[in-house]
Amino acid sequence: MPWIQLNPERFGTLVDEAHLRVQPDIATIRKARTFLAKHFAVTRLVAAPFLSEQTGKRVYLKLETELPTGSFKVRGALYALAARLKKGAVEEVIASSTGNHGAALAYAAKLLGIAARIFLPAGCNPVKRGRIAALGAEIVESGGADLAAAFELAADYAKRPGVYFLNDATDVDLPAGPATIGCEILEQLPGVSSIVVPMGDTALIRGIAAAAKHLAPDVKIIGVQAERAPAYYQSWKEDRVVGTETCDTIADGLATRTPEAANVRDIRSLVGDVVLVSEEQMLRAIGTLLMDERVLAEPAGAASTAALLGGGANFGEKAVLIVSGANVSREVLRRAVGAV
Repeated sequence: MPWIQLNPERFGTLVDEAHLRVQPDIATIRKARTFLAKHFAVTRLVAAPFLSEQTGKRVYLKLETELPTGSFKVRGALYALAARLKKGAVEEVIASSTGNHGAALAYAAKLLGIAARIFLPAGCNPVKRGRIAALGAEIVESGGADLAAAFELAADYAKRPGVYFLNDATDVDLPAGPATIGCEILEQLPGVSSIVVPMGDTALIRGIAAAAKHLAPDVKIIGVQAERAPAYYQSWKEDRVVGTETCDTIADGLATRTPEAANVRDIRSLVGDVVLVSEEQMLRAIGTLLMDERVLAEPAGAASTAALLGGGANFGEKAVLIVSGANVSREVLRRAVGAV
């Protein structure tokens, strides 16, 4: 088996060439589609007339907000948990989350008959916290303002027998769930030029990009991060893992500060461009989507719209914007409406 020397500053070791192939593979993505189709319908891809007029492009919105729990996360959580249960019994599944992954896992666990416990940062989005509670999962709040403290608590709890920690940043099965979004888009809009994807822990963009690489490699994948949480943007740009001290952004779904080396490797090979958006741009994008396209989005869900309106990349003539979630707090929504 041949080996390839990766950038030692990033990985420092030789990596089996097989591991550099695009993952998830197309067979796994199709398997995920078949499984997920039993539980919910394909989400709509709708034309965005106002955004099209503003940008001179044909713009479409992929409404992941239509899924149970109001975000794309349920695709990965449900598929990954089901895949894990095939390998052996689990008494309790846990996650650390800023909200959407936690709600998705709570939904998946309830559907599959497993107890769930979600570790959240202190003062997290009340809408997301409410979704988790309504689904019957136990909630543990950390003392920290970002995900780091919640992750440490979850990792320690995971040492108990029968407990499975489903980490959406590192789980090998999970990206096949969001990869199904890419398949849907390519069927719904043949000839799409670009897919613009909010980028937090990168499972969403890695999945969509893998599907596109297999099925339509000319489609450009553009990632979007918050200016105040740019760890993966910096890592993608510099071709090495770059962490940040904080990730203080209204877009809690994009609030990552400690990139995984394997994820950096993948986005370097799969993602054509990554742009940053400001807090103000995301607020205006939420307002624009609500007032002009009649679509509700949280800050992370509106990040792709903010990127398009900011013009920070070449989006081509036919762009799809992933609206990844709609769990926006009332306070942020008030600010957004006042920004347009």
